[in-house]
Amino acid sequence: MDPIQSTVKTYILEEFLPDANGDELTASTPLIAGGILDSLATVRLVTFLEDQFGIEVQAHEASAENLDTLDRIAAFVRTKQSAGKKGG
Repeated sequence: MDPIQSTVKTYILEEFLPDANGDELTASTPLIAGGILDSLATVRLVTFLEDQFGIEVQAHEASAENLDTLDRIAAFVRTKQSAGKKGG
C-alpha cells in the first residue's frame, strides 16, 4: 500500500470505522458505494485530503469516481498534486 493510501486508510479507520478490523479495509474496498462514507463523511474526507496533501478539491470532483476506494483516492491525490505543481 502506498503512502497516500496508508494515510487515508488510517484516517478512515480512526474517523469512520473505529471498531473495524483494519485488514478488512483494502485498497479496493468500496467506500461510498459500500456505505462506509455518506455525504457528510465524504465532505470530511475531502477536507482531510486538502489539508493533508495540499490539494484543492472542486465540488464536482468529490464523487465516487474519485473517492470510492483507496486506489482511486490515491490516484486522484497524485493527479491533483501533479496539476498543482505545473500550475503553481
